[in-house]
Amino acid sequence: MNWSRTGLRRFQGQLLGWFRRCQRDLPWRHTRDPYRIWLSEIMLQQTRVTAVMPYYRRFLARFPSVRALARAPTEEVLKLWAGLGYYSRARNLHRAAKEIVARHSGRFPRELEAALSLPGIGRYTAAAVLSIAYGEPHAALDGNVARVLARLFAVRGDLRAPRRWAQLQSAAQKLVAPYAPGDCNQAMMELGASVCTPRSPRCVECPVSRWCRAYQLGLVEALPAARRKRPKVKLTLAAAVLLDSRQRTLLIRPSKPDSDRGSGALFSRMWQFPAAIVKRHAQKELARHLQASLGFRGGFEGGEADGKGFVSLPPARHAVTFREISLAPFLVRVDRLPEVVGAKTPFLAELDRVPISSATRKIAAAALRSLPGS
Repeated sequence: MNWSRTGLRRFQGQLLGWFRRCQRDLPWRHTRDPYRIWLSEIMLQQTRVTAVMPYYRRFLARFPSVRALARAPTEEVLKLWAGLGYYSRARNLHRAAKEIVARHSGRFPRELEAALSLPGIGRYTAAAVLSIAYGEPHAALDGNVARVLARLFAVRGDLRAPRRWAQLQSAAQKLVAPYAPGDCNQAMMELGASVCTPRSPRCVECPVSRWCRAYQLGLVEALPAARRKRPKVKLTLAAAVLLDSRQRTLLIRPSKPDSDRGSGALFSRMWQFPAAIVKRHAQKELARHLQASLGFRGGFEGGEADGKGFVSLPPARHAVTFREISLAPFLVRVDRLPEVVGAKTPFLAELDRVPISSATRKIAAAALRSLPGS
């Protein structure tokens, strides 16, 4: 980038003028509270704005400040996050809130290095919060901004390659207006989200098209270069909805090492029905898993734990990052739920009181639909 000072100022003026006229009316754009801005940035990671809006409002209604969040039990935080996905975001948010209260007097730190030391805070999030809340001149580089820059400067190749990403970060930093860094960052994000989109960008509406090299060269559709996607992994996950005569069920939450090796990670390490990844015969392999993991050998209505007491429920589809999951749920009526250390035994119809993932919700919904009178 070798623009003149005059050219840079004109670019910034055009960009900021467009943003102030055309920006979407979003709740986190009506505040300079670093907590609220930070929360929005975490929720928006890999999640659409329309999905985030109701969660953002509910979360703030329950936790209106960093101190309120830090005091909350982890289970309550996860329950409010349930359905938004990528639950490590919620866990890191909670941990960071505790650190902010303990080490920064309850205020999101203003210094870049201090912000980067918090759990779940990377360079982009730190720059976004510090620029918008405090007016610190840090450029926030995410996928949307990188796409805008790739077209603006006709950057070829994989944008995520470390050297090229560093070059984009440097270019983004030079474009930030020191008198309005937060608005500059938000304008670039908005441009990428609403005009300079991955497919069919609306170049005729772009406020800075006169500076765009890709537009001049007719390369807008070709840039940035498509990234290689990780191959999809297909798997089947069988789950047992154990149900006693009172309509209570069994939920477990495996320890982290178990979660990483087995099905726990597929349920976001939240409360789940006993489940197993299966290779060939879902019903038989799930029955063996119940015996091995719960020590549950009897008490099935209709037979022992050989699968005879299992009622197959309608299957469902689920996706977690690069995994395409076929959910194979089974209803298993029992005389008495097994006693498992650390387990929960809520009523099946009241699972909303427990933090569960969307996969568990799908399985529970299939079980509830199968009950008489549903």
